[in-house]
Amino acid sequence: MVAWDGTPVAVTGGDGFVGRSLVAALEALGARVQIPHSREHDLRTADGARAAVWGADVVFHLAARVGGIGFNSRHPALLVHDNLMLGAQVFEQSRLAGVRRLVAVSSVCAYPESPPAPFQERDLWTGYPERSNAPYGIAKRVLTTLSEAYWAEHAFSSCVPILTNLYGPGDDDDLEDSHVIPALIRKFLAAGEVPDEPVVVWGTGRATRDFLFVEDAAWALILAAEKGGDGQAFNIGSGNEHSIAEIVQLIGRLSGLEREVIWDHSRPDGQHHRPLDLSRARELLGFEARVSLEEGLRRTIAAARERFAARMRSARAQRA
Repeated sequence: MVAWDGTPVAVTGGDGFVGRSLVAALEALGARVQIPHSREHDLRTADGARAAVWGADVVFHLAARVGGIGFNSRHPALLVHDNLMLGAQVFEQSRLAGVRRLVAVSSVCAYPESPPAPFQERDLWTGYPERSNAPYGIAKRVLTTLSEAYWAEHAFSSCVPILTNLYGPGDDDDLEDSHVIPALIRKFLAAGEVPDEPVVVWGTGRATRDFLFVEDAAWALILAAEKGGDGQAFNIGSGNEHSIAEIVQLIGRLSGLEREVIWDHSRPDGQHHRPLDLSRARELLGFEARVSLEEGLRRTIAAARERFAARMRSARAQRA
């Protein structure tokens, strides 16, 4: 068990979507948090990673090259190269710096395209990931090997939470490169500016995802640092799957902007289903998601409205 009050903690990616929630939760517990910024520390290099983790007792490795389906299709080499280098350097330099515990965050994209359902941690290496996610997913999958290998050879304490699809206030909402929920919310808000404007959504709507609110994810990572098994990987999710069509309907209803939906079948769905077996995380960490999908979407939509309104005001000011 980590006594957080006064503990020096480094959070790579601490200024990102998940990182901001994690840093806020750690500071509320009294931890002394340092956030290594990419403009100062290139974590793909030994020197940059060493400087980023030096002096920390606990390191959370969240920094990653990441995007939605569009970004993945345009930058496969960048995704696999940068994420492999980030993971390898942070593990080695954390060990050399005497870090007591490393939490290296992986993704559900690491799983094969069609493992037995629900996905269990032992199935990570039973097949190739879904093609649109494969470069990123394989790089994230390697974190489990690093964790096991560093425990076996160096007794270096680490664990690898495998996070499901996340959402919440503050996520990137770029229409080409973001995750599905922020992009959908932005599309509904934009459609609300034009009478009878339809919403165009990628794919068929039949793909399903387990969506976890970002604050729940942050709490799971703290529990992972406190209780996670040495060298182990474990799934973190809400335990509930919803189709993209259901999410679209919910966003329309909760935003008050229900519109005709046009499904763009020329765009990919991504992996069809991602059900997770959460039994290991429940047993090891005692983790259960606390924020319902409807509550999380309400909070996410409210924050997105503020951001969208600010953009509209800025655009009008520039035209004036």
